[in-house]
Amino acid sequence: MRDYRKLDIWKKAHTFTKLVYQEILPLMPSEEKFSLTNQLRRSSYSIPMNIVEGCGKNTDKDFTHYLDNALGSALEVEYTCYLIFDLGYISQDKYDLVNKPINEIKAMLISFIKFLRDGR
Repeated sequence: MRDYRKLDIWKKAHTFTKLVYQEILPLMPSEEKFSLTNQLRRSSYSIPMNIVEGCGKNTDKDFTHYLDNALGSALEVEYTCYLIFDLGYISQDKYDLVNKPINEIKAMLISFIKFLRDGR
């Protein structure tokens, strides 16, 4: 079992989730509360949650499965942020604030998955 708190990818994903909660979700219009806002909230915290859940698994194969899920959630967040920007709910500055770290998280997840699949 791994300690997720020691993983740089978990730290970055956790910090990113807080960023979304503090900087993006409060800007969403009330009519999106049960749709885009909820979707962004769930997909954001799904990234670190999947990393945490994967850390509890015994094999690299099982862990990688959860990292794949985290990557899927990261892609979902990336698109949702693009959509809410394109709809005019957030400014270019706010979009840039979340776009850079989500791309870094995706790259870190892809590298980690490749590392584990290649047998270290």
